[in-house]
Amino acid sequence: MTATTFSSGLGFGLGYDATATVREMADSIARAEAAGFSMGFFSETFFTNRDSVSALSAFSLATERMALGATQVVRLRSPLVMAQTAATLDEMSGGRLVLVLGAATDKHAARNGLAPMKPPQVLREYIETVRLLLTGEKITYEGQFVKFDGVGLNFTPVRRSIPIWVAGSSPLGLKISAQLGDGILLDAGTSPEYSANAIARIREVREEAGLGMADYSVAQLVNTSIEDTRERALDAIRWEVASKFKFASTGRGKIAVGETAIPADSPDRLSAIYQSQGEQALLDAIDDDFAAALTASGTIDDVEARVRQYRAAGVDFPILRATAPHQIPALLAGASRLSA
Repeated sequence: MTATTFSSGLGFGLGYDATATVREMADSIARAEAAGFSMGFFSETFFTNRDSVSALSAFSLATERMALGATQVVRLRSPLVMAQTAATLDEMSGGRLVLVLGAATDKHAARNGLAPMKPPQVLREYIETVRLLLTGEKITYEGQFVKFDGVGLNFTPVRRSIPIWVAGSSPLGLKISAQLGDGILLDAGTSPEYSANAIARIREVREEAGLGMADYSVAQLVNTSIEDTRERALDAIRWEVASKFKFASTGRGKIAVGETAIPADSPDRLSAIYQSQGEQALLDAIDDDFAAALTASGTIDDVEARVRQYRAAGVDFPILRATAPHQIPALLAGASRLSA
């Protein structure tokens, strides 16, 4: 049974490589557990790579000890189905699941053929109802978007309280996490300065509510590129940094939280380049310094130093996601150094 609060350790992230099969990812997760990583994490992406539930099922059978986490965009599964799925995965893994809920933005709604709704309010109602459903009790709930009348799971969950983190990438998302979450998953493609400013916002909300930070997990996805030179590492990760700027709203949200490494004009400028000139032009517009500022890239020494900067900013639990499959062995080999 894993701990419910993650105040130290290191996560191993997967999910962005469209070529990796679930079997291949499960093998990597098993090797990550053997190397000393304390969580295997799957990012269910906007661009629709593999399914998180199928992946976590495979991960749970390939591992014995490490915690397992995945992002879940609300509205893509109903609260009842999401609670049913989470309780089943927790049962399958022996009580090792961390559920990470994120808002369904208007972009998510359009991509999935759903009518737009108020993302913050829907996220609040999902967090509240999924948490109630996971107790195994019948619940009645009257929200703006979620309504239940005596609804519940028809089995007793292994744990009545599965940790729920919030994938927060806006000031309001951070506030919701601080108020309702057991932890925060900070956005990838951001600097340690972003992390420090985001955590300060969270701490302020929790202290005002008398909650404190002692039982609250601060995790962050960190885009990671390990090569034998800094230049090769940055070339390898440039595509992942560029993917964060296809839509101007993504960069604007990071700036609103307190990202200092993104110039104010970059989100609109880079998105315009992508929309008018295509992906290669966007890649060409991402210079080395910009890519380095938003990632952990370079030799293993560079990456170790960078992870320490994220920890110094207040990130208790970095989740490192290699930007290319051939980098996974180097990431696994560096686990003991990166966990320190």
